[in-house]
Amino acid sequence: MSDPKLSKEEKQILKDFEAGEFKSILTPERKKILQATAENTFKKDKRINIRISSRDLESLQRRALEEGIPYQTLVSSVLHKYVSGGLHDIMANKALNSDAKKHRAG
Repeated sequence: MSDPKLSKEEKQILKDFEAGEFKSILTPERKKILQATAENTFKKDKRINIRISSRDLESLQRRALEEGIPYQTLVSSVLHKYVSGGLHDIMANKALNSDAKKHRAG
């Protein structure tokens, strides 16, 4: 992996950081607020019921077993990644790219 190209300012910041010249200004009060926010972000406070095919459920359960987690946790994680933008529909992206290429060519 190649080294990232840093500006002079970025190199100085990195050097100072590695030398331990940065001090945290996190107050105990702010830390409590951040911890509460983090806990609320991952709190599972709602239930949903969905209908899916037996085949999909078995696949989810098998995948969760491979990961060593409950299948409900896997489903929750996938949904969270999708709604937060970390998971993308590959087929939809391929269709968009194909349409864009056709548009440019025509």
